[in-house]
Amino acid sequence: MAVPKKKISHSRGGQRRAHNALETKSLSSCSNCQSPRMPHRVCPKCGWYDGREVSPVEE
Repeated sequence: MAVPKKKISHSRGGQRRAHNALETKSLSSCSNCQSPRMPHRVCPKCGWYDGREVSPVEE
């Protein structure tokens, strides 16, 4: 059975986890209402995507 030969030090474990940090989400502005939204998604404020209204938003 495979067992680690030595204990992994705190610094070695930290180096392995250096790439696990969360990244900030990128935002783009809506072409219709200029509110921030996630790219390639329908605007939650006005319902527009790619220059046209895709889903009507209830007010």
